[in-house]
Amino acid sequence: DMTLPRAERTAHLQPAKLAGDLEFSGNGPVEWCARQNIRGQCVWTLPVDGRSLNAMGAGHKARAGEMTLPMLRGMEVIFLGTGTSQGVPMIACDCRVCTSVDARNRRTRASVHVVMDGLHVQIDAAPEFRLQCLRENIRQLDVFILTHGHADHVAGMDDLRRFCDLIGGNALTVYSTEEGMGRVLAMYPYAMAERPIAKGYAAFKLTAMPDVIDLPQGTIQSTLLPHGGLNTLGLVFTERSTGKKFVYYTDCKRVPREAVALARGADGVVLDGLRPLPHPTHMSIDEAVAVAREIGAPATWLTHLTHLSEHAELEASLPAGVKPAYDGLRLKL
Repeated sequence: DMTLPRAERTAHLQPAKLAGDLEFSGNGPVEWCARQNIRGQCVWTLPVDGRSLNAMGAGHKARAGEMTLPMLRGMEVIFLGTGTSQGVPMIACDCRVCTSVDARNRRTRASVHVVMDGLHVQIDAAPEFRLQCLRENIRQLDVFILTHGHADHVAGMDDLRRFCDLIGGNALTVYSTEEGMGRVLAMYPYAMAERPIAKGYAAFKLTAMPDVIDLPQGTIQSTLLPHGGLNTLGLVFTERSTGKKFVYYTDCKRVPREAVALARGADGVVLDGLRPLPHPTHMSIDEAVAVAREIGAPATWLTHLTHLSEHAELEASLPAGVKPAYDGLRLKL
């Protein structure tokens, strides 16, 4: 059982498939021990040389001692923030939501962190990004995607500097739209380099988001969503080992037909659901619920929420299968 964190396990096995995509080959029984390290990776300890360990389709030679590989536990989605551009509580507001003692009503600006077969994907960097990472113990970042260039999604990107350090002082690839890349260039001109200008600084490699990023861990598909005078990236993740599918459609006034089709068959969906009242560039809660019904996923969460929605009351008013997200919510798909 590889689901218990930080537990030590020992077994004697004939050559056999382990944990879905981990496979030993060789003669005779294999004695092994596995534990989860602080980064959520699986550390395999093998007492003998000459075994071949196959992880997610890539061959690795195993020697006596420790080998670190991704922990295959299914896709995980971490809501770093679920609030609108002003956040909740809002400055100089004494409404019952802004003064609520329910932690679910405290909403930092919207972003999510997706772990897909051990690959860590960060979507957007809110002004609170550093604090969100500390709160949720985010220690790894392999891919960064900026949905669009509005301040509440781009203002925290300077704090990506730490993750540049953690990948050996190299530039972090940033996927976005033309509008998003233009905003990053305008705000962070000092970060446009193959490597940081000095240790501890950020460096970004701007890359236009393609229709699909095909990786060993799965695919990330993109579609364009109308958001006032610009388009936002809608993202669809499909994990290779499990086939699980996750959809993230934030900051949009509507979801076009082709985006609905792309989202169908998802195990979980996140939709922009700004407030009960209509808005010119965001979906209202009723509009988001209508899109959720059209997509037909078993579970949908609303994000980018304002102080006009009290969490418990909103949750009670929504139809089955639709819930408000909250900061710190973790989904296991």
